[in-house]
Amino acid sequence: MKKGFTLVEIMIVVALIGLLVAIAIPNLLRSRLNANEQYAISNLQTISVAAQTYWSVGNTLPTTLDQLHDEGYIDAVLGCPTMPCAKNGYIYNMGGTGSTTSFFVYAIPNTPNVTGVRSFCSGSDGVTRVSSSGATPVSQAACTAWDPL
Repeated sequence: MKKGFTLVEIMIVVALIGLLVAIAIPNLLRSRLNANEQYAISNLQTISVAAQTYWSVGNTLPTTLDQLHDEGYIDAVLGCPTMPCAKNGYIYNMGGTGSTTSFFVYAIPNTPNVTGVRSFCSGSDGVTRVSSSGATPVSQAACTAWDPL
């Protein structure tokens, strides 16, 4: 008597494994996307607090993320020397002239609909805001028009 599996049995096992993989991968990718968005929110809040600390010391707001890194408020990845800076699937950039009326910082997905869907920003008021369309703010006024989290 021969021992082993028939071709039909092997095909059934392979089909079941394929089905499980087809179910699991989209969930895994969605979890990663949600984690990236949470990192972006957290990083923007860190930058916002760092900018307020920078203001309290020098009576001006930073105009680059590198200034916050040079003062030791944020890490070297987030405060890279040449903006925009990329971290956790998002691109971070800062705008403004250093005054409270023009300061804003934002995070947009590095690869839209893959590393993130929503964009986030924060102005001199320290409120983190969200755009579901993944837009890029061009000013503090554009940022403050977004929905607060």
